[in-house]
Amino acid sequence: MTHDSHGPALPEGRGPLSGAVAAYLRGTGPLPPDEAVRTADVYGGDLQLALYLCYELHYRGFAGVDPELEWDPRLLATRRAMEQRFLGALRADTPVHDSVAEALKELLVEPAEGAGVSHYLRDEGELWQLREYAAHRSLYHLKEADPHAWVLPRLWGRAKAGMAAVEFDEYGGGRPERVHARLFADLMEDLGLDPAYGRYLDAGCAPMLALVNLMSLLGLHRSLRGALVGHFAAVEITSSPGSRRLAEAMRRTGAGGAAEFFYDEHVEADAVHEQIVRRDVIGGLLAEEPHLADDVVFGIDVTEYLEQRLGDHLLSLWREGRTSLCATEENAVAI
Repeated sequence: MTHDSHGPALPEGRGPLSGAVAAYLRGTGPLPPDEAVRTADVYGGDLQLALYLCYELHYRGFAGVDPELEWDPRLLATRRAMEQRFLGALRADTPVHDSVAEALKELLVEPAEGAGVSHYLRDEGELWQLREYAAHRSLYHLKEADPHAWVLPRLWGRAKAGMAAVEFDEYGGGRPERVHARLFADLMEDLGLDPAYGRYLDAGCAPMLALVNLMSLLGLHRSLRGALVGHFAAVEITSSPGSRRLAEAMRRTGAGGAAEFFYDEHVEADAVHEQIVRRDVIGGLLAEEPHLADDVVFGIDVTEYLEQRLGDHLLSLWREGRTSLCATEENAVAI
């Protein structure tokens, strides 16, 4: 049996489901019974961490874990059961627009009185809250663009070309020092955080795990390619104004030049990406496959739904002066 020597360490489980999946990956225990999947809180840390562990095998894996487990039939069956519960809950709980045009229109209009996380951090957030935000977001930004790359083989023509153009920018336009994941690692160093891939998985809150799991779920299933395109549109369209506010938060708190640069870079780049995504990626996809319009709408709206859940979770704790991290003692000291 071959084991990966690189990659992050497996985290501790957050309940019987994730604990059993972690034990199976270590080779020290069986997979969880079906009942554990059926009864777990679908948005809770236990199910979301278990699903994240399964998905991470398709990225960098974990130190000490056999890479062949990526395609282990029993593990895939458990993952499928968790995916069905997660996707079923998302379809039931997400309010959706009637058309792609309506969903995009709402994304393009910034509310006059914003009240989200980026507004809070810009106006009154403290440095410790910016550090916590970066720790959570590192679960995505240190693999930025990777979940979306899964859709490229499932597209063709104008949609593929547009998607590839945006991804090329995300990967630094051929310059390794400008890869966005590298820029986020630099941001983390400015904030005094450990930039190692997967370092803060133990600390990541359940709503953040759910958001990253959504990307992997949509990217890894060809049948969900329309929803992945919708999700990607939501990310790119909302990124520029949110990044502007976060750059201002970094400047106000003196976070550092690299911390400011990461968000300044996204203000400019994502303003261009938004046009490409709307015109070429969505436009090209629906010109070829108009029957995917409802899936595109779902992808847009479910992204906003999970972002709202994350924002509500963070703000409810921060406004009480409480940490948002699911931190072990070691993580609490590190943050």
